[in-house]
Amino acid sequence: MAILLAMSRSTSADGDDEADGLDHPAAAVYRLLSSLFFQVSRDLSATSTATLVALERTGPRRITELARIAGITQPSVTSLVTTLERAGFAERRSDPADKRVVLVAITPSGSDYLRARRRKNVEVFTGLIAQLPPDEAATLTAAVPALEHLSELTDALRYPAPSPAGPPAPGPGARAVSGSAVSGDPGSPGTNTS
Repeated sequence: MAILLAMSRSTSADGDDEADGLDHPAAAVYRLLSSLFFQVSRDLSATSTATLVALERTGPRRITELARIAGITQPSVTSLVTTLERAGFAERRSDPADKRVVLVAITPSGSDYLRARRRKNVEVFTGLIAQLPPDEAATLTAAVPALEHLSELTDALRYPAPSPAGPPAPGPGARAVSGSAVSGDPGSPGTNTS
């Protein structure tokens, strides 16, 4: 935790992070993840990647469930899924329990894409950790169990179990995304892209 506390002590342009509540380990982790988000090249938007991750971690889902998980509208997810299908990363299939229901599932190509992306992300982190002094690297290594637990807690919030009747459509706070899920720009740092 010492490394996270030290990292959280960097100041903003006005030098008043403590007054802003940003002098905290959570703020340090957020700043780290936000800055690394823009350093890894990608050919899918953050929302598209997050959708694939949700499918990989939780199995096939209804469009309405994916919309709720992504925090975007159902029409936006429908467009996103179509783009993922065209890329060969996702497929629609009927629900074995109710043939009227369509589920979206990740394909082997989608899983391969996520594995390759994770490998690239780990390489970036490995290179940065190699630049740390040994005592800071050891502190970070000691924090791995806590970081893994935080990841599990985040997953539990982000990927609730699917309900048999399907969850309600996203509420008024849902945001629409552009029709294309493939983009060359970095996207927004609001999603966990593995």
